[in-house]
Amino acid sequence: MPKTKRGRVLWSLPSRGRGTCPVCSNTRIKLLYTRVKSDGTGVKVCKRCTKATQPRVDAITG
Repeated sequence: MPKTKRGRVLWSLPSRGRGTCPVCSNTRIKLLYTRVKSDGTGVKVCKRCTKATQPRVDAITG
């Protein structure tokens, strides 16, 4: 049987969880993963950038 609830939580997110990744500047990609900068703020990034180095994540402005 198909799973009817798979991905349903994405519908409640703004733009269905998609946007521009602040690390790699990829557009219209799902931003589902949170990385914490050195100052303690959280940033939503794409799946590829969850493994980005901490200096690259800290270089994000805003």
